[in-house]
Amino acid sequence: MPVESINLSGLSRRSFLRLAATASAMSAVPILTEAHLAHAQRRKFNFDAPPHDAVRIDANENPLGPCTGACATISSLIPEGGRYDYDLTQTLVQTFCDLEGLKTDYVVPYAGSSEPLHYTVLAFTSKDKSYVTADPGYEAGMYAAKVNDAKIVKVPLTATHAHDTKAMAAADPNAGVIYVCNPNNPTGTTTSKADIEYLVANKPKGSILLIDEAYIHFSDGAPSLDLVKADKDVIVLRTFSKVYGMAGVRCGLAIGRPDLLQKIQYYGMNSMPIMAVAAATASLQDKDIVAQRRKINTDIRNETFEWLTANNFSFIPSETNCFMLQTNRPGREVMTAMAAKGVYIGRVWPIMPTYVRITVGTRSDMQKFQVAFKQVMSSSTAGLEPPALPARLRETPFTHLS
Repeated sequence: MPVESINLSGLSRRSFLRLAATASAMSAVPILTEAHLAHAQRRKFNFDAPPHDAVRIDANENPLGPCTGACATISSLIPEGGRYDYDLTQTLVQTFCDLEGLKTDYVVPYAGSSEPLHYTVLAFTSKDKSYVTADPGYEAGMYAAKVNDAKIVKVPLTATHAHDTKAMAAADPNAGVIYVCNPNNPTGTTTSKADIEYLVANKPKGSILLIDEAYIHFSDGAPSLDLVKADKDVIVLRTFSKVYGMAGVRCGLAIGRPDLLQKIQYYGMNSMPIMAVAAATASLQDKDIVAQRRKINTDIRNETFEWLTANNFSFIPSETNCFMLQTNRPGREVMTAMAAKGVYIGRVWPIMPTYVRITVGTRSDMQKFQVAFKQVMSSSTAGLEPPALPARLRETPFTHLS
């Protein structure tokens, strides 16, 4: 089945003007990602970029980078960098749909999953339709909701650090978007499929359940693509930034009913980078990469947990490439002290001020983290200032959400 391209012939003058107006408004709205949020903290330490020998475990990146097949594909396409080659995008969509049993008009590629996350919030929230999210949870959608003057409703996680789907379903009868990151960022914990199905069945009528599966491949959590196949009011996000190691290459997918995807396409219809889609296709065709990388991440994460436990440090057990670590003092002070030792960690969420998020890096990264963290925790860090956003982001009103 061929991939369907956007039908521009059916775009009326009124629709085109609406699209142009939307694009103009969006030009002033930054699409914030893990990269922006990590960089904002690094700037506080007077580095536009970390020192070359720094340990960077603050942005949930995969230090393994793209797989061998993806690297070879990127290299081979360099001479074609002057072409759009839309066929490569179609191939990515077809490959993903063949693997997952989806129709091609249920999938739209983006340069990462941050764009469709923001666009979904912009499309389905308003001053009368709220944005419901977990607390702590990934912050990016809140920025988009603030742009829309939408109410932001934060629902604390359960005692087991899962999404409280019963509370989220009842949080606001006028919810526009309910956001579930599964596994959750920053805690790395999963929410059961039964709880997600409860949310689908009991959410307010007309609301959209936005399920972010950026970290699904690191865990044994059940994916939610079957809810899309059943034509529920669900949009699932996937990215190649995490297990596939393509954070800097930028490729992701929005998966949902065609009518839902059409609404978010008003906010962005850009051509995809050819090297990104070709590398993503090569990654999907590598049948061993997910299992191999899950094992590498799990082994290093468990070794880190064993060390923390042996040294009487508390943490929230995780199933992904990040976890929350208890510092028993303001977490931002610990971040500052660790950065002074060349180890970048973070972030801190307002609801958990004495916890910091740690990304699982290489075995060498985690050994250096252990040395630095033990030194920091055995000394006082009182009086150090917390990291702050760069001025260009700090001056925008929608960044103040906590």
